[in-house]
Amino acid sequence: MPTVVADPAVTSALAADLTAAGYTVEGVDALWGTEAAAALHRGVRVAALRALATRTTTPLSTVATLFVLGLPVPSSDAATAFPTVGVDALVDAGVLRVEGTAGEQVAPALDLRPYAFVDDLGAGSWWIASDLGELALGHAISEEHVLGIGGATTTLSGLQVPVPVRRVLDLGTGCGIQAMHARRFADEVVATDISTRALDIARFNAQLNGIDGIEFRLGSLFEPVAGERFDRIVSNPPFVITPRREGVPAYEYRDGGMVGDALVETVLRGLADHLVPGGTAQLLGNWEYRWGSDGLDRVRSWFADTDLDVWVVEREREDPPAYAETWIRDGGTKPGTPGFDDLVDAWLDDFRDRHVTGVGFGYVVVRAAPVPGGAAALRRFERVPQTLGSNPAGLGATVARTLDAVSWLAGRDDRALAAAHLRVAGDVTEERHYWPGNDDPTVMTLVQGGGFGRRVDADTALAAFVGAADGELTVGQIVGAIAQLTEVDEAALTADLLPRLRDLVLDGLLLPA
Repeated sequence: MPTVVADPAVTSALAADLTAAGYTVEGVDALWGTEAAAALHRGVRVAALRALATRTTTPLSTVATLFVLGLPVPSSDAATAFPTVGVDALVDAGVLRVEGTAGEQVAPALDLRPYAFVDDLGAGSWWIASDLGELALGHAISEEHVLGIGGATTTLSGLQVPVPVRRVLDLGTGCGIQAMHARRFADEVVATDISTRALDIARFNAQLNGIDGIEFRLGSLFEPVAGERFDRIVSNPPFVITPRREGVPAYEYRDGGMVGDALVETVLRGLADHLVPGGTAQLLGNWEYRWGSDGLDRVRSWFADTDLDVWVVEREREDPPAYAETWIRDGGTKPGTPGFDDLVDAWLDDFRDRHVTGVGFGYVVVRAAPVPGGAAALRRFERVPQTLGSNPAGLGATVARTLDAVSWLAGRDDRALAAAHLRVAGDVTEERHYWPGNDDPTVMTLVQGGGFGRRVDADTALAAFVGAADGELTVGQIVGAIAQLTEVDEAALTADLLPRLRDLVLDGLLLPA
């Protein structure tokens, strides 16, 4: 793979040409239609090629053929598509390469595609370079592969708390996408990676999109920032559990070289030493289930000796065969191809030898105590099903609200909570189910439309409280009214409702008025 060179003159000229070509997510999708775009997401480019065959060649079709389809184009078409930067400059920068004995064709040396997003600052769009994937290469990726945008990318970028801070650390930056998102809410970002190529590509992406304020440092985990602290740490670390056996590829973008889930443990244990008081971290990771051991209990033990607030959300759990097959396919080796069965054997041997029965995947949110040595206010380890609310890519606002709710609740005992004013969140609805012919509901469920899309079973008293929570009356006044209407003891009802109201505040179904 040619070295990627981040020359500001080249990246600014390339940005001008991509803009002139209309190289956006919408422009590319319109180029070959929604069906072909969907097929490309499945790794099939036939429909897109058929659509292009009926169109006149334009700079947009040339750029999309190169960087989305991963196919060569005539040199004359490339020259037309890149009039400002020039083909030679892109070859020198490691973006393109010349093919043919007379240089009659130009082929992509990088994947470079448009990317669109929405965060609390509004809509944005970038171009993101990464290494060519299997579709363009025609074979499995290399162990030095620098990954582009995937599902984990959008998950973590959406998980980042959209609150302005001074310094952010992006641990294991890869192509730099998380550092670029972090920079939108930070004065400065430090982005680290163990891969020189990843840092070259990340630097190229920042320059291409006119983003300054990111410092790139080479090194493993926290080594490049020893002794430093940050207001926020974000990381999609190379957490994939990989057998330490000859013949099993160790992809840099996903494998940190440690046994089992030791890398995730190392990262999580290192957070306390690198967060300022009140600083937060948002990470992805996975953890092992072992004979007689719950995976979330393992994660809980990693924080046992810290004063950090910790919230771990397990989104899914895979058994050993499914986990192995997922990541072997991810590396480009498919079922039925040479070596696939041997790799599955290696994974299953590793899991058997270490008594692993499953692997959980999810999110980790951490907050350092505002005052060093203070007690943790949040230790929450939960399993939340895959179905999310209306905006699964924007969980950062939910994380920020939850952390605020933790602080609000920690400062109020039951007497103070009873004197507080609460209102129901605007995305909460109520479902009621009845037996035929009955006037009274048999099941009442509070449903959260956003955030984690939580569903909370409610009895008559809880449903009545939520229905009356408009911020006007205090918690105690509403509970007293419900006790009077239902003819129950007010003290007993208060003792029953207050813990459940705390849970609803924590989950965002009720908000401080």
